[in-house]
Amino acid sequence: MIDVHEPDLPDLKRGPHGHPACSDCGRTIWNDPKVVGAAIVPMDGGIVMVQRAIEPAIGKWSFPSGYVNRGEKLENAVEREVLEECGLEVDVERLVGLYSEEGNSIILVVYEARVTGGKLESADHENLDVRVFSIDDLPELAFEHDRGILADWMKSQETVL
Repeated sequence: MIDVHEPDLPDLKRGPHGHPACSDCGRTIWNDPKVVGAAIVPMDGGIVMVQRAIEPAIGKWSFPSGYVNRGEKLENAVEREVLEECGLEVDVERLVGLYSEEGNSIILVVYEARVTGGKLESADHENLDVRVFSIDDLPELAFEHDRGILADWMKSQETVL
């Protein structure tokens, strides 16, 4: 999963159940998970991947992905991120899976998306490059869970066919 630093909250008042609370009104402050949407985008016999320009895993490759904004529909966020990072217009087709890890505040939602327009190009400051890779010739992946996600996607391809 994407590694996100979780700050300690020692100076905050604690509510009756031990959660951080507002010192003025006592309302619980939830340190909720953040949702990230990602896309596996099949193209030209391979899949689209982006080379990260930011930590964590700078220089390594992963799926086009990003945080879902407050009030944004998840599928729209995935389509937006693919356009921002890859220059491609896509339609989200189906859910590949939901992923989370103990101790990590990220919930990763991965979809398969079909290219409907645009031009493949690195279009974002968050990546160094964007390319299509054959499943059999992948570059160094950014995160351990990426291979598991690919395995889930390939299994789902067998089900669809």
